Amino acid sequence: MISTSSVGASRAGSAPPVMGLQAGRTERLARLKSRIAKPGEASFFFYDAHFQSEAVKVLPGEYFVFNEDVLIMTTLGSCIAVCLWDRQAKIGGMNHFMLPDNGGGASDSGRYGSYAMELLINEMMKMGASRMTMEAKVFGGGAVISGMNTINVGERNTAFVMDYLKTERIPVVSKDVLDIYPRKVCFLPHSGKAMVKRLAPSNPDAIVQQERVAAQKVVPVASSGGSIDLF
Repeated sequence: MISTSSVGASRAGSAPPVMGLQAGRTERLARLKSRIAKPGEASFFFYDAHFQSEAVKVLPGEYFVFNEDVLIMTTLGSCIAVCLWDRQAKIGGMNHFMLPDNGGGASDSGRYGSYAMELLINEMMKMGASRMTMEAKVFGGGAVISGMNTINVGERNTAFVMDYLKTERIPVVSKDVLDIYPRKVCFLPHSGKAMVKRLAPSNPDAIVQQERVAAQKVVPVASSGGSIDLF
């Protein structure tokens, strides 16, 4: 039998489980927001009510690498997001690039795939990941704006990243690319779980602006796996 006094002490001395969980989430979100972002690192942290998780949004040109299951999210049109995961170290990350390269010139911008991939891989290795145990999930490359098919931004981005990963011997375990749909992608970097939602091809303003910026930088070129959850 537990005495009334001991029950009172227990209630006073510890928070109910729900309150304790909320406090933990608030504390982790505050910790994430207080991080000093590296150049190109995503820094928009928030609480996602749908997934009931702390989250970070990766914007075009950004990346994020972590070893806890904070939700990493992005929205794509013709852009590509690669979710890399080290299955042994349980470290994962996502990037978001707009074009394969800077027209043949060197670039230190994460908006270009060649730099974005190098940056993501290097940041994961700094946290303890190994190239030998990395695997990839690839998303995006959609032709989301009618009339822009002649420059094939989505196709070029997709071809670039698949060739890059093959060259680096990083297996692509699953992908959801091309077609006409914008996509919302969520990734949990500790467990390696990725989720994708195909959005209605209604050309939301933010995606249209991304596409136009990418299209302005493209010179038209003469023509000569694993599971993904939907949510």
